[in-house]
Amino acid sequence: MQRTRILVFIDWFLPGYKAGGPVRSMANMVEHLEQEFDFFVVTRNTEYLENTPYNTVTSNSWNSFLNHVRVYYCSEEQATLKKWIELIKEIRPHKVYINGIYSLKFSLLPLWAAKTQKTPEIIVAPRGMLAQSAINVKSRKKKAFLAMVRMLGLYKDVTWHVTNSKENEAVNKSITQRGIRHVAPNLPRKSNTDFSTLGKLSGELLLCTLARIAPEKNTLFALECLAKVKDDINVTLHLFGQIYDQAYWDLCCQAIVKLPRHITVDYKGVVPPEEISKTIQQYHCLFLPSRGENFGHVILECLMAGRPVIISDQTPWLELPKQNAGWDLPLSQPVRFSTTIEQLALMHQDSFNQLCHGSHALAEQVNNNQEVLETYRKMFSILPGR
Repeated sequence: MQRTRILVFIDWFLPGYKAGGPVRSMANMVEHLEQEFDFFVVTRNTEYLENTPYNTVTSNSWNSFLNHVRVYYCSEEQATLKKWIELIKEIRPHKVYINGIYSLKFSLLPLWAAKTQKTPEIIVAPRGMLAQSAINVKSRKKKAFLAMVRMLGLYKDVTWHVTNSKENEAVNKSITQRGIRHVAPNLPRKSNTDFSTLGKLSGELLLCTLARIAPEKNTLFALECLAKVKDDINVTLHLFGQIYDQAYWDLCCQAIVKLPRHITVDYKGVVPPEEISKTIQQYHCLFLPSRGENFGHVILECLMAGRPVIISDQTPWLELPKQNAGWDLPLSQPVRFSTTIEQLALMHQDSFNQLCHGSHALAEQVNNNQEVLETYRKMFSILPGR
C-alpha cells in the first residue's frame, strides 16, 4: 500500500520551543503518525525571536528527524516561492499541510506554491489564530488581512484541520464556510506519565505559570487576582516563558511591585521542553487564566505531571471540578480566581493528593484516546481520485 507523502510548512519546529503550542502540536502529530505516513517538514533554521541558526542541524538541506520524518531547516533568504515550488516538485506530496494563517513565508507562499503545482490536497491548520482573542492582538492589521483573503478567495478549495467546533466556527466567520473540514483535537505528547505528589501545608501555595508573557496569556490579570488574596495566606508564583511583549511586561512588573507582602512573584525565564514535567512537579498548581487556548499543551503537561490547574473557561479543558483536576473559571468573575486560590492554599495534604490523582487520571484518559488518532488517519489517507 502506498504511503501518503505529507509536506508540512511551519514557521518554527524542534529543536526550537519558544514559539509554544504550534511547535508542540506539530511535533506530537508527526511522532504519533510517522509509522503510517511520510512527513517532510519545512521550517526556519532559527528559534523564535532569534537570528542565529541552530548549531545542531544542517541548514537548507533535509535532516533526519525520525524514521519517516525529515526536516528542511530553511534560512531566511532561501524562504521564497521559488524554493517552495522546488521542494514540492522534489517531494511530489499527496498533501501539503500548512500551519497558521498570517505568515507570508510559511503560510501564504506555501499555499500559493501548492496551488500552482496542483497539489492533490492542501490542508490548512489555523492553530488558534482565528480565535477572537488572537485577532484582538494587532487587530487592525489582522482584520485587514482577513478581508483581503476573503476578497481574493485565497483559501478556495482548501481542506481545513480544526481542533474543535469553536475553531470551525472561527473559520466560518473569518474566512469561508466552504471546504472540507476535519475536526481533530491536538494530540498529546508521547510520554511516560508517572508522577509523585508534593508536600502541602494549609495556608501556603506554590503556583507556576508556563506561557509567554503576552496579553492573550493574561499575565496581568493573574497578578491582579493574586493581589486580592486574603493576607493570612502565603502564595508564591513563578512565571516561566518568553517575554513576547515588553510594554506588557513593564505593566506586569509595575503590578508585581505593588503586590502585598504575602504574595511573592518571580520571573524564572524559559523552560526547555525536556524540563517541563520536572519543573511543574515542584509546584502545587498551574495558574493560567488565558484569554483563549486552541488546545493548551502546557495544561495537559501539568495534568500529566499530576498537578491540578486553575485556568479560564476559554480553553477546551472544561468541567475540571467534576473530574477533580482543577478549576475552569470565567474571566468576567476575577474574584472567583482569588477565592479558588485561597481554597487551594487552605487545602491539607490528603485533599491535595486527591486532586493530583484526579489530574493524572484525566491526562491518562486523554493520552489513551484512540478515536482522536483515527481522525488523523482519515485526514491523511489518500482518497480515491486524489
